[in-house]
Amino acid sequence: MAGIKEVASRAGLSVATVSRALSGKSNVSSRSRRLAQEAARELGFVPSYHASSLASGRNHNIGLVVPSVQRWYFSSVLEGVSETLLDAGYDLTLYNVGEQPEHRSSILNDFLLRKRLDAVIAVALVLSEEEIGQLLAVHRPIVAIGGALRGASTIRIDDERLAMLATRHLIGLGHTRIAHVTGDAALNRDFKLPQLRQKGFTTAMAAAGLTLRQEWQATADFTIQGAYAAGRGLLGTSAERPTAVFAASDEMAVGVMLAARDFGLQVPQDLSVVGIDGHELAETFGLTTVSQDPRGQGRLAAATALALLDNPSGNPDGGPAADGARDQEYPTEFVIRNSTAVPPDTSARRG
Repeated sequence: MAGIKEVASRAGLSVATVSRALSGKSNVSSRSRRLAQEAARELGFVPSYHASSLASGRNHNIGLVVPSVQRWYFSSVLEGVSETLLDAGYDLTLYNVGEQPEHRSSILNDFLLRKRLDAVIAVALVLSEEEIGQLLAVHRPIVAIGGALRGASTIRIDDERLAMLATRHLIGLGHTRIAHVTGDAALNRDFKLPQLRQKGFTTAMAAAGLTLRQEWQATADFTIQGAYAAGRGLLGTSAERPTAVFAASDEMAVGVMLAARDFGLQVPQDLSVVGIDGHELAETFGLTTVSQDPRGQGRLAAATALALLDNPSGNPDGGPAADGARDQEYPTEFVIRNSTAVPPDTSARRG
Protein backbone atom coordinates (compact mmCIF):
# COMPACT_ATOMS: atom_id res chain seq x y z
CA MET A 1 0.00 0.00 0.00
CA ALA A 2 1.28 3.44 -0.93
CA GLY A 3 2.48 5.69 1.86
CA ILE A 4 2.37 9.42 2.37
CA LYS A 5 5.78 9.87 0.72
CA GLU A 6 4.49 8.32 -2.50
CA VAL A 7 1.43 10.57 -2.36
CA ALA A 8 3.65 13.62 -1.91
CA SER A 9 5.81 12.57 -4.86
CA ARG A 10 2.78 12.01 -7.11
CA ALA A 11 1.26 15.36 -6.10
CA GLY A 12 4.52 17.28 -6.38
CA LEU A 13 4.15 18.53 -2.83
CA SER A 14 6.09 18.18 0.39
CA VAL A 15 5.17 15.46 2.86
CA ALA A 16 4.26 18.13 5.39
CA THR A 17 1.88 19.83 2.96
CA VAL A 18 0.21 16.53 2.05
CA SER A 19 -0.13 15.67 5.72
CA ARG A 20 -1.81 19.00 6.44
CA ALA A 21 -4.05 18.72 3.37
CA LEU A 22 -5.26 15.21 4.15
CA SER A 23 -5.70 15.87 7.85
CA GLY A 24 -8.06 18.78 7.22
CA LYS A 25 -5.89 21.64 8.40
CA SER A 26 -6.96 25.01 7.06
CA ASN A 27 -3.50 26.46 6.32
CA VAL A 28 -3.30 24.72 2.94
CA SER A 29 -4.21 26.25 -0.40
CA SER A 30 -7.21 24.82 -2.23
CA ARG A 31 -4.91 23.82 -5.11
CA SER A 32 -2.54 21.88 -2.83
CA ARG A 33 -5.47 20.21 -1.09
CA ARG A 34 -6.92 19.14 -4.43
CA LEU A 35 -3.57 17.79 -5.69
CA ALA A 36 -3.03 15.85 -2.47
CA GLN A 37 -6.54 14.39 -2.52
CA GLU A 38 -6.25 13.40 -6.19
CA ALA A 39 -2.87 11.73 -5.65
CA ALA A 40 -4.14 9.87 -2.59
CA ARG A 41 -7.15 8.66 -4.54
CA GLU A 42 -5.05 7.52 -7.50
CA LEU A 43 -2.68 5.58 -5.24
CA GLY A 44 -5.41 4.21 -3.01
CA PHE A 45 -3.91 5.93 0.03
CA VAL A 46 -6.25 6.23 3.00
CA PRO A 47 -4.94 8.29 5.92
CA SER A 48 -5.16 6.69 9.32
CA TYR A 49 -7.36 9.03 11.30
CA HIS A 50 -6.79 6.93 14.40
CA ALA A 51 -3.06 7.51 14.13
CA SER A 52 -3.43 11.18 13.30
CA SER A 53 -5.85 11.63 16.19
CA LEU A 54 -3.32 10.15 18.58
CA ALA A 55 -0.63 12.42 17.19
CA SER A 56 -2.69 15.61 17.00
CA GLY A 57 -5.21 15.10 19.77
CA ARG A 58 -8.03 15.64 17.27
CA ASN A 59 -10.95 13.46 16.26
CA HIS A 60 -11.56 15.23 12.92
CA ASN A 61 -15.15 15.63 13.98
CA ILE A 62 -17.08 18.86 14.50
CA GLY A 63 -20.49 19.02 16.12
CA LEU A 64 -23.37 21.09 14.79
CA VAL A 65 -26.14 21.83 17.30
CA VAL A 66 -29.46 23.09 15.88
CA PRO A 67 -32.95 23.55 17.34
CA SER A 68 -34.56 21.77 14.38
CA VAL A 69 -33.56 20.24 11.06
CA GLN A 70 -37.03 20.63 9.59
CA ARG A 71 -36.87 24.38 9.09
CA TRP A 72 -35.37 25.83 5.90
CA TYR A 73 -32.91 28.10 7.67
CA PHE A 74 -31.32 25.35 9.77
CA SER A 75 -31.17 22.84 6.92
CA SER A 76 -29.49 25.48 4.74
CA VAL A 77 -26.88 26.17 7.45
CA LEU A 78 -26.33 22.42 7.69
CA GLU A 79 -25.63 22.21 3.96
CA GLY A 80 -23.02 24.96 4.16
CA VAL A 81 -21.28 23.46 7.19
CA SER A 82 -21.28 19.99 5.64
CA GLU A 83 -19.78 21.19 2.35
CA THR A 84 -16.87 22.93 4.06
CA LEU A 85 -16.10 20.12 6.48
CA LEU A 86 -16.25 17.50 3.73
CA ASP A 87 -13.72 19.45 1.67
CA ALA A 88 -11.48 19.67 4.73
CA GLY A 89 -11.68 15.95 5.50
CA TYR A 90 -13.69 16.38 8.69
CA ASP A 91 -16.70 14.44 9.89
CA LEU A 92 -19.86 16.21 10.98
CA THR A 93 -21.96 15.13 13.93
CA LEU A 94 -25.44 16.67 13.92
CA TYR A 95 -27.32 17.24 17.15
CA ASN A 96 -30.98 18.16 16.80
CA VAL A 97 -31.90 19.59 20.19
CA GLY A 98 -35.60 19.98 19.51
CA GLU A 99 -37.87 20.78 22.45
CA GLN A 100 -36.35 18.25 24.83
CA PRO A 101 -33.96 19.80 27.38
CA GLU A 102 -32.51 16.41 28.31
CA HIS A 103 -31.12 16.10 24.78
CA ARG A 104 -29.41 19.45 25.11
CA SER A 105 -27.95 18.42 28.45
CA SER A 106 -26.55 15.13 27.13
CA ILE A 107 -24.94 16.89 24.17
CA LEU A 108 -23.24 19.59 26.18
CA ASN A 109 -22.44 17.57 29.29
CA ASP A 110 -21.70 14.11 27.91
CA PHE A 111 -20.48 14.10 24.32
CA LEU A 112 -18.32 17.18 24.63
CA LEU A 113 -16.81 16.24 27.96
CA ARG A 114 -15.86 12.88 26.46
CA LYS A 115 -13.93 14.87 23.86
CA ARG A 116 -15.64 13.28 20.88
CA LEU A 117 -15.71 16.62 19.09
CA ASP A 118 -12.95 19.04 18.13
CA ALA A 119 -15.24 22.08 17.96
CA VAL A 120 -18.89 23.03 18.27
CA ILE A 121 -21.07 25.14 15.99
CA ALA A 122 -24.26 26.25 17.77
CA VAL A 123 -27.07 27.69 15.64
CA ALA A 124 -29.66 30.04 17.18
CA LEU A 125 -29.08 28.72 20.71
CA VAL A 126 -28.52 30.66 23.87
CA LEU A 127 -26.07 28.74 26.04
CA SER A 128 -25.99 29.33 29.77
CA GLU A 129 -22.87 30.52 31.54
CA GLU A 130 -22.46 27.00 32.91
CA GLU A 131 -22.75 25.43 29.45
CA ILE A 132 -20.27 27.87 27.95
CA GLY A 133 -17.93 27.26 30.87
CA GLN A 134 -18.02 23.52 30.21
CA LEU A 135 -17.05 24.02 26.58
CA LEU A 136 -14.26 26.40 27.43
CA ALA A 137 -13.00 24.05 30.14
CA VAL A 138 -12.31 21.30 27.60
CA HIS A 139 -10.67 23.81 25.25
CA ARG A 140 -13.07 23.32 22.37
CA PRO A 141 -13.63 26.22 19.96
CA ILE A 142 -17.22 27.44 19.87
CA VAL A 143 -18.75 29.15 16.86
CA ALA A 144 -22.22 30.64 17.26
CA ILE A 145 -24.54 31.51 14.39
CA GLY A 146 -27.28 33.96 15.24
CA GLY A 147 -26.11 35.87 18.28
CA ALA A 148 -23.21 36.61 20.58
CA LEU A 149 -22.00 34.06 23.14
CA ARG A 150 -19.24 34.78 25.62
CA GLY A 151 -16.03 33.10 24.50
CA ALA A 152 -17.50 32.08 21.14
CA SER A 153 -16.82 33.36 17.66
CA THR A 154 -20.04 34.74 16.26
CA ILE A 155 -21.56 34.91 12.78
CA ARG A 156 -24.69 37.03 12.77
CA ILE A 157 -26.86 39.48 10.91
CA ASP A 158 -28.29 42.70 12.35
CA ASP A 159 -31.94 41.67 12.55
CA GLU A 160 -33.15 44.96 13.97
CA ARG A 161 -31.40 47.06 11.32
CA LEU A 162 -32.60 44.84 8.49
CA ALA A 163 -36.19 44.99 9.73
CA MET A 164 -35.91 48.77 9.75
CA LEU A 165 -34.60 48.64 6.19
CA ALA A 166 -37.50 46.51 4.99
CA THR A 167 -40.06 48.72 6.74
CA ARG A 168 -38.49 51.92 5.41
CA HIS A 169 -38.78 50.48 1.91
CA LEU A 170 -42.55 50.30 2.32
CA ILE A 171 -42.68 53.77 3.88
CA GLY A 172 -40.56 55.15 1.06
CA LEU A 173 -43.11 53.84 -1.45
CA GLY A 174 -45.76 55.91 0.29
CA HIS A 175 -47.39 53.30 2.54
CA THR A 176 -48.79 54.52 5.86
CA ARG A 177 -51.12 51.60 6.69
CA ILE A 178 -48.48 48.94 7.36
CA ALA A 179 -49.07 45.68 9.23
CA HIS A 180 -46.52 43.34 10.77
CA VAL A 181 -46.50 39.56 11.12
CA THR A 182 -44.09 38.46 13.85
CA GLY A 183 -43.16 35.21 15.59
CA ASP A 184 -45.00 33.80 18.58
CA ALA A 185 -43.60 33.79 22.11
CA ALA A 186 -41.95 30.38 21.79
CA LEU A 187 -39.74 31.63 18.96
CA ASN A 188 -38.29 34.37 21.17
CA ARG A 189 -36.55 31.84 23.38
CA ASP A 190 -33.15 32.03 21.68
CA PHE A 191 -31.62 35.32 20.58
CA LYS A 192 -35.04 36.99 20.50
CA LEU A 193 -35.10 37.04 16.69
CA PRO A 194 -38.81 37.90 16.27
CA GLN A 195 -38.49 40.51 19.01
CA LEU A 196 -35.49 42.12 17.29
CA ARG A 197 -37.24 42.26 13.93
CA GLN A 198 -40.38 43.62 15.53
CA LYS A 199 -38.31 46.31 17.26
CA GLY A 200 -36.82 47.33 13.90
CA PHE A 201 -40.34 47.60 12.47
CA THR A 202 -41.66 49.72 15.34
CA THR A 203 -38.59 51.96 15.30
CA ALA A 204 -38.98 52.67 11.58
CA MET A 205 -42.71 53.35 11.99
CA ALA A 206 -42.12 55.70 14.92
CA ALA A 207 -39.39 57.58 13.05
CA ALA A 208 -41.85 58.16 10.20
CA GLY A 209 -44.56 59.33 12.61
CA LEU A 210 -46.83 56.40 11.70
CA THR A 211 -49.30 54.81 14.09
CA LEU A 212 -48.98 51.20 15.17
CA ARG A 213 -52.44 49.68 15.09
CA GLN A 214 -52.91 46.68 17.35
CA GLU A 215 -55.27 44.96 14.93
CA TRP A 216 -52.51 45.04 12.33
CA GLN A 217 -50.04 43.13 14.52
CA ALA A 218 -50.30 39.37 13.90
CA THR A 219 -48.31 36.44 15.23
CA ALA A 220 -47.45 33.13 13.58
CA ASP A 221 -44.88 30.35 13.86
CA PHE A 222 -42.53 31.33 11.00
CA THR A 223 -44.20 28.81 8.66
CA ILE A 224 -46.24 29.37 5.51
CA GLN A 225 -49.24 27.58 7.02
CA GLY A 226 -49.14 29.58 10.25
CA ALA A 227 -48.82 32.91 8.47
CA TYR A 228 -51.57 31.95 6.02
CA ALA A 229 -53.97 31.60 8.94
CA ALA A 230 -52.68 34.81 10.54
CA GLY A 231 -52.94 36.60 7.20
CA ARG A 232 -56.57 35.59 6.76
CA GLY A 233 -57.33 37.05 10.16
CA LEU A 234 -55.37 40.19 9.41
CA LEU A 235 -56.91 40.84 6.00
CA GLY A 236 -60.39 39.46 6.56
CA THR A 237 -61.52 40.89 9.88
CA SER A 238 -60.18 44.44 9.95
CA ALA A 239 -62.61 47.20 9.05
CA GLU A 240 -59.79 48.93 7.21
CA ARG A 241 -57.17 46.79 5.51
CA PRO A 242 -53.48 47.62 5.54
CA THR A 243 -51.90 48.42 2.20
CA ALA A 244 -48.61 46.72 3.10
CA VAL A 245 -47.26 43.95 5.31
CA PHE A 246 -43.78 43.42 6.68
CA ALA A 247 -43.40 39.76 7.61
CA ALA A 248 -40.55 38.69 9.91
CA SER A 249 -39.63 35.82 7.58
CA ASP A 250 -40.01 34.97 3.91
CA GLU A 251 -42.11 31.90 4.64
CA MET A 252 -44.56 34.04 6.59
CA ALA A 253 -44.55 36.60 3.77
CA VAL A 254 -45.55 33.85 1.33
CA GLY A 255 -48.34 32.78 3.69
CA VAL A 256 -49.68 36.35 3.74
CA MET A 257 -49.56 36.50 -0.07
CA LEU A 258 -51.59 33.29 -0.28
CA ALA A 259 -54.11 34.66 2.21
CA ALA A 260 -54.44 37.86 0.17
CA ARG A 261 -55.33 35.78 -2.86
CA ASP A 262 -58.29 34.29 -0.98
CA PHE A 263 -59.78 37.76 -0.62
CA GLY A 264 -59.22 38.67 -4.25
CA LEU A 265 -56.35 40.98 -3.43
CA GLN A 266 -53.52 41.31 -5.91
CA VAL A 267 -49.91 41.68 -4.89
CA PRO A 268 -48.62 44.38 -5.21
CA GLN A 269 -51.54 46.29 -6.75
CA ASP A 270 -53.70 45.95 -3.63
CA LEU A 271 -51.17 44.81 -1.04
CA SER A 272 -47.39 45.12 -0.86
CA VAL A 273 -45.49 42.40 1.02
CA VAL A 274 -41.85 42.30 2.11
CA GLY A 275 -39.95 39.65 4.09
CA ILE A 276 -36.53 38.76 5.46
CA ASP A 277 -34.38 35.69 4.80
CA GLY A 278 -33.72 35.07 1.10
CA HIS A 279 -35.73 31.84 1.07
CA GLU A 280 -35.66 29.87 -2.18
CA LEU A 281 -39.40 30.52 -2.53
CA ALA A 282 -38.82 34.28 -2.55
CA GLU A 283 -37.76 34.31 -6.19
CA THR A 284 -40.66 32.04 -7.19
CA PHE A 285 -43.19 34.37 -5.58
CA GLY A 286 -41.45 37.55 -6.70
CA LEU A 287 -40.98 38.53 -3.06
CA THR A 288 -39.02 41.60 -2.04
CA THR A 289 -36.73 40.48 0.79
CA VAL A 290 -33.45 40.82 2.63
CA SER A 291 -31.32 37.81 1.70
CA GLN A 292 -29.11 36.54 4.53
CA ASP A 293 -27.66 33.43 2.78
CA PRO A 294 -27.77 30.84 5.60
CA ARG A 295 -25.80 28.37 3.48
CA GLY A 296 -22.98 30.89 3.27
CA GLN A 297 -23.23 31.47 7.01
CA GLY A 298 -22.76 27.73 7.52
CA ARG A 299 -19.69 27.70 5.28
CA LEU A 300 -18.18 30.63 7.16
CA ALA A 301 -18.92 29.02 10.54
CA ALA A 302 -17.19 25.79 9.53
CA ALA A 303 -14.21 27.67 8.11
CA THR A 304 -13.99 29.71 11.32
CA ALA A 305 -14.05 26.57 13.46
CA LEU A 306 -11.28 24.97 11.39
CA ALA A 307 -9.18 28.13 11.56
CA LEU A 308 -9.58 28.26 15.35
CA LEU A 309 -8.36 24.67 15.62
CA ASP A 310 -5.18 25.63 13.77
CA ASN A 311 -4.83 29.00 15.48
CA PRO A 312 -6.68 29.11 18.82
CA SER A 313 -5.68 32.74 19.45
CA GLY A 314 -7.81 33.88 16.53
CA ASN A 315 -5.05 36.24 15.37
CA PRO A 316 -4.02 35.95 11.69
CA ASP A 317 -0.34 36.04 12.72
CA GLY A 318 -0.81 33.38 15.35
CA GLY A 319 0.08 35.78 18.16
CA PRO A 320 -1.48 35.76 21.61
CA ALA A 321 -4.91 37.17 22.28
CA ALA A 322 -7.18 37.58 25.25
CA ASP A 323 -9.43 35.02 23.57
CA GLY A 324 -9.95 33.73 20.07
CA ALA A 325 -13.52 34.97 19.74
CA ARG A 326 -14.44 36.96 16.65
CA ASP A 327 -17.71 38.77 15.99
CA GLN A 328 -18.52 38.66 12.27
CA GLU A 329 -21.56 40.38 10.77
CA TYR A 330 -22.50 38.42 7.68
CA PRO A 331 -23.22 40.53 4.58
CA THR A 332 -26.84 40.69 3.42
CA GLU A 333 -28.53 41.88 0.25
CA PHE A 334 -31.79 43.78 -0.12
CA VAL A 335 -33.52 42.27 -3.15
CA ILE A 336 -36.40 44.28 -4.61
CA ARG A 337 -38.84 42.22 -6.67
CA ASN A 338 -42.43 42.75 -7.74
CA SER A 339 -44.24 42.14 -4.42
CA THR A 340 -43.94 45.82 -3.43
CA ALA A 341 -45.25 48.95 -5.12
CA VAL A 342 -46.81 52.31 -4.29
CA PRO A 343 -50.12 52.00 -2.38
CA PRO A 344 -53.30 51.78 -4.47
CA ASP A 345 -54.65 55.19 -3.42
CA THR A 346 -51.37 56.80 -4.49
CA SER A 347 -51.54 55.00 -7.86
CA ALA A 348 -55.04 56.35 -8.40
CA ARG A 349 -53.98 59.91 -7.64
CA ARG A 350 -51.02 59.59 -9.98
CA GLY A 351 -53.27 58.28 -12.73
